[in-house]
Amino acid sequence: MRPLARLGPLGAALAALAVATSPREALGYRPFDATDAAVAEPGELELELGPLGFLDDGSHRFLVAPDLILNLGLTEGWEIVAQGRHLRLLGGHAGEPRSRLTNTGFFLKGVLRPGSMQGRSGPSVATELGVLLPTVGDAPGTGVSATAIVSQRWSFGAVHLNASAAVSRAQNADLFGGVILEGPHTWRARPVAEVFVEREVHGSRTFSWLTGVIGRVRDDLAVDAGVRVASVDGVLAREVRAGLTWAIPTWKPR
Repeated sequence: MRPLARLGPLGAALAALAVATSPREALGYRPFDATDAAVAEPGELELELGPLGFLDDGSHRFLVAPDLILNLGLTEGWEIVAQGRHLRLLGGHAGEPRSRLTNTGFFLKGVLRPGSMQGRSGPSVATELGVLLPTVGDAPGTGVSATAIVSQRWSFGAVHLNASAAVSRAQNADLFGGVILEGPHTWRARPVAEVFVEREVHGSRTFSWLTGVIGRVRDDLAVDAGVRVASVDGVLAREVRAGLTWAIPTWKPR
């Protein structure tokens, strides 16, 4: 789900660090809403950045600048995740907030069963537990979430299943189920797709479909692009996403 209005000195520092350090394989999970059963290596920072996107939710149009997720590997099989998304309203009515910080959260993600995502046999199983933080210009409350993730990778492609239960920022029960499909991991550019359904009790119901592509530039850098179409309580929403995932070693584990 990512100060966010601009990267500024942070972006420059991360870029310099990435150039100065050795490459690691980028496995972060842009451009999806769901995720996979893999985590960053210990001492590795994965920067998932969507520097510019477009969102039309049926009543408003926004520039997404940026969408940011930081994954930091703690120990073998565990990482912490921080995320936020900055939206800039295009048009709108007088008095509406022009700048919104959404999708804010802090999570702990761990691999419960190493499998094909870790170079072993069988499915990989992971969990992600977290806190939904207050937003700016959007939902003010806090919530919690718990997600179960099962991934299986073959030579011809991969599938990732996500199921989560949450208490939303409005203190409503929220259920989410999603599937990610990928082409062969060895392809330089592989097609991808995602379908998910989300239902917030006393809130909205969403059905979403995304199609896109992930391109491997080098072992530590991947780029992505996707188009998402969703129905939110019967209202059509459209979104264009593009970004990158950069794996940056920050320290050497003992």
